[in-house]
Amino acid sequence: MAAASPSSDMFDEIVMAEERFHGEGYQEGYAEGSHVGVAEGRRYGSLHGAKIGSEIGCYLGFALTWQCLLQKCTDEKNGKKIRALDSLIGMIQKFPYEDPTYDKLQEDLEKIRGKFKQFMPD
Repeated sequence: MAAASPSSDMFDEIVMAEERFHGEGYQEGYAEGSHVGVAEGRRYGSLHGAKIGSEIGCYLGFALTWQCLLQKCTDEKNGKKIRALDSLIGMIQKFPYEDPTYDKLQEDLEKIRGKFKQFMPD
């Protein structure tokens, strides 16, 4: 077997260097992208969670206020409204604020929104 020529060794080093730099660049880019993705995800989650918390807090404040106002009236029409408000308050109190992995979070939120809309005039 003939010995490799110096020019072919140099060519092999150039090819291997390109592959090595490509691999190192990929690893650095992947690590940086993962870091940025986690930070962006955390920021988005905090913002979205705050919006949902604010929305539900508004519904709870509305329900508690009207519950207090309607307790002085004892007619049948207001009794029905009070039961609906009690139902809304119960749904809000059972809402899983502390568990963002709860699989029915959006479904429960939609139910609360629907119950709240019962109190809005058409």
